[in-house]
Amino acid sequence: MEIGERLKNARSEHGLTQEQVAEELGVSRQSISNWENNRSYPDIVSVIKMSDLYSVSLDELLKEDKKMIEHLNEVTNTVRSRQWISKLIEVGSYMVVWILTIIGFWTIMGPTDIMAYTILTMYIALPIVIIVCSLFIGADSGWNNLRWLMVLFFGVTFMIGVFGTMYMASHANEKLSFLDIAEAMNFAAFLGGAVCSALGMGIGTIIRVLINRKTQMQTG
Repeated sequence: MEIGERLKNARSEHGLTQEQVAEELGVSRQSISNWENNRSYPDIVSVIKMSDLYSVSLDELLKEDKKMIEHLNEVTNTVRSRQWISKLIEVGSYMVVWILTIIGFWTIMGPTDIMAYTILTMYIALPIVIIVCSLFIGADSGWNNLRWLMVLFFGVTFMIGVFGTMYMASHANEKLSFLDIAEAMNFAAFLGGAVCSALGMGIGTIIRVLINRKTQMQTG
C-alpha cells in the first residue's frame, strides 16, 4: 500500500474532509487530493502534521513506500545543500571584504592616506560588515549552536586584519620574530570584532525566534 492510500484511509477513519485537513495543514485542498492519489508527495513537515492529526505513527505511514522515502531523502539533501550555500554566502561575503580591505591597504594607499583609510575600513566598514553577516547567521536556523563559534571567528579575523595593516605598516622595516608577532596580536581588536559579531548575532537570533513564533501561531 502506498502512502497516498494510507493517508486517504486515515483521513476517512477520522471522518475528516480534504478541505478540513487542508485547513489544518495550511495547504490547498488540491494538494491533499494529489497526495492521496499519489500524483505528488507531501513534504516531511506535512507528513509529521498528518501523523499527529490522524494519530498514525510515521513508521506506519512510510512503511515499505520506497518512492516516498526516496523523495524525503532527496528533499533532505536539497535542504542541506541550500544550507551549505547560505553558510558559504554569509561567511564568504565577509571574507571577500576582509581580504580586499587588507589588499587595498598595501596596494592603493599612499603614506598620507593610511590613517583615513584605516579609520574608514577597520573602524567603520569592516565592523558594519561583521554585524550584518552575523545578523544573517543568527537568523539562519541552519547554523544551530555552531553560530556562536562564529563570534570567535570574527574576533580572530578582525584582530589579524588590524595586525596585518596598521601594525605591519608601522614595523615594515623591522625583522619580527614569532614572539614579536604573538605579542603584537591586539586583544582589544579581537574583542571589538567579537562584540560586533555578538551584537549582530543577537539581533539575528531575535528575528529568527520572532519569525518561528509567528509561524507556529499561524499553523497552530
